Amino acid sequence: MQNLLSDIVVVDLTRALAGPHAAMMLGDLGARVIKVETPDGGDDSRGWGPPFVEGESTYYLSANRNKESVTADLKSAEGKEFLTKLVRRADILLENFRPGVLDRLGFSTERLHELNPGLVILSITGFGHDGPEGGRAGYDQIAQGEGGLMSITGETEPTKVGAPIADLLAGMYGAYGALAALHERSVTGKGRVVRTSLLASVVGVHAFHSTKWTVAHELPRRVGNHHAQIAPYGLFRTRDDIVQVAVGSEGLWRLFAPIVGLDPADDRFASNSARVAHRDDLTAAIESAFAAEPADVWLERLAEKGIPAGKVRDFQQVYEWEQTLSQGLLIDVDHPTLGRIQLPGPPLRFDDNPHAGARAVNLPPPRLGEHNDSVRAWLDSE
Repeated sequence: MQNLLSDIVVVDLTRALAGPHAAMMLGDLGARVIKVETPDGGDDSRGWGPPFVEGESTYYLSANRNKESVTADLKSAEGKEFLTKLVRRADILLENFRPGVLDRLGFSTERLHELNPGLVILSITGFGHDGPEGGRAGYDQIAQGEGGLMSITGETEPTKVGAPIADLLAGMYGAYGALAALHERSVTGKGRVVRTSLLASVVGVHAFHSTKWTVAHELPRRVGNHHAQIAPYGLFRTRDDIVQVAVGSEGLWRLFAPIVGLDPADDRFASNSARVAHRDDLTAAIESAFAAEPADVWLERLAEKGIPAGKVRDFQQVYEWEQTLSQGLLIDVDHPTLGRIQLPGPPLRFDDNPHAGARAVNLPPPRLGEHNDSVRAWLDSE
């Protein structure tokens, strides 16, 4: 198939996760992503572990498929010359330095656009590029806490999301902003700077919790494994395991209630508002019924009535699940050190590709400096 972004060159100056994730998304769409790393160890995530397999960090492997790696010391004259050549050939440049660092290296926004007026610059910071705390370093869990996400997650104390969600969301927002700017360039011929941050990414997904505060002036609170504004919607114990059930409408409630021996017209439960107000009584009644049978029996009964429900799977179960496999969410790549390995794949599918992503062939995460010679030869070819 034709790679969607096959004519786009991306210079990736980022490290850790938010920026590399954004660059990987562009690489998944077919862009040529050239990852510029320091010669003395490269991306920080190359050292994050265990686990390491044959010296390769599995953390690094998760965020750097479909890229090439070159090394350069951007503080040196040679490194600056190398980056200058790259910028002139690039369509998008990604950076996640603290505000001002790229300027001190001699590559201010003005200088970058002097070298390449059509360059789209994606800048990802921890807390924004300006404002009273714009210079703060950003790490995922700090942003989850500062951005309010931990205040609505967990049961008895603030709890981080298990995945580094602030980093990942910042990468996703950044990639979609960069593509919007790239589209604009096709009309104007000019690039622009796109900015996002870990803080912005977390605040950007507050969803209904945000308007609960900004409009109703009610402070969102933690409700554990149950939905804050819908009931029953959450995790319930059966005789042998746990299940999750989402009764998201009054029609579903009228189907669900008889399954667990409840009267759908009971005043305590007759509307969603009433069910939320009497959540503890409702949960106790459901779990009392669920205790009579194993989880698989309840899941079958719920499925027969069209009630959304499911298991809580561990990662082994997820990656062995036929539904996961059917969606092309695992890809095989040939790694120069590890041989043939499986990686989580892109989460998008296009109608002319039975697999996830938009590349005819997916590239393994590169070794440090693996493409030094080929990239430099390409730059010197014109």
